Amino acid sequence: MQVVKTLGQFIIEKQNDFPYAKGELSRLLRDIGIASKIVNREVNKAGLMDILGDAGTMNIQGESQKKLDVYANEQFISALKSGGECCIVASEENDEFVYIDGEVSKNAKYIVAIDPLDGSSNIDVNVAVGTIFSIYRRKTTEGKATLEDVLQNGTEQVAAGYVIYGSSTMLVYTTGKGVNGFTLDPSIGEFCLSHPEMKIPKEGTIYSLNEGNYVHFPDGVKKYLKYCQVEDAVTSRPYTSRYIGSMVADIHRNMIKGGIFIYPTTSSAPNGKLRLVYECNPMAFIIEQAGGRATDGYNRILEKEVVSLHQRSAIFIGSENMVRRAEDMMREFSPLDDQMEADSKLESLGIIGGLD
Repeated sequence: MQVVKTLGQFIIEKQNDFPYAKGELSRLLRDIGIASKIVNREVNKAGLMDILGDAGTMNIQGESQKKLDVYANEQFISALKSGGECCIVASEENDEFVYIDGEVSKNAKYIVAIDPLDGSSNIDVNVAVGTIFSIYRRKTTEGKATLEDVLQNGTEQVAAGYVIYGSSTMLVYTTGKGVNGFTLDPSIGEFCLSHPEMKIPKEGTIYSLNEGNYVHFPDGVKKYLKYCQVEDAVTSRPYTSRYIGSMVADIHRNMIKGGIFIYPTTSSAPNGKLRLVYECNPMAFIIEQAGGRATDGYNRILEKEVVSLHQRSAIFIGSENMVRRAEDMMREFSPLDDQMEADSKLESLGIIGGLD
């Protein structure tokens, strides 16, 4: 008889990986797991209740918030507040970070950055959505935690993960010592270890990006797309195009099967569109821990300087060899100096500006 290991059991077993922690990080991960179960319940019955559609509000990026977006945001913040293990929650859905001013929380050691419901534009059509989270240790040692504690480079993450609400619900996370995946067993209400020591293949045959924006892509991305579409038996080309529009779902599939996910800069989003703090950094940490690669087309994502809560970035992420090939084409056909010069001209004309 196969022994089932739950997320709680696994976290306790791995607690010794963090000699500086006294169980806080373990409890924090469990809090996130509990909140994701609550969100999963609502996602699964969304079609039966009045929680589909727009909430009638906009988030900081000027995007329409879905009702389930708002619900997920409230649930994760509530769980993290009551858990008492983090002093700040930074959410993609909030303009500013949320400072947790409880007797226990104000001295907590951890910061959580979260995208409560990634891919929410797909909610109404029953396509997989997800949650992305990232955990940092606070830098300040006295008084209230500050914005400085939140604006840390991706290399400073102590844990990151995502939850995918699909045909089954999975929680995948890393604490810097490999990646493990847990599938929710609804019969017992527990996440059970189903994908131990996850590794992304070095090569893949799937590319994921919104080809509808082709005309706006840098030349390096256009050249890489053409490379993917040319027939070549040795490299198993043409590759397969698969784009869901939920970052979690696209990267999860590529993690298992091998592939590359690209969200480049475009003429309308010259800084990139995805959020460095809430999406790019946590996903980059996970993929690197699984043996993959994550860059902005030129430089490692995790080493990018974080200067703004809602800072945006381009991202090339997935199987190592595929990402390296795309980077080579970016450097050859869209040199960084040329890209910076073009951005500078647009900024001087008032067409672009700022990091958000």
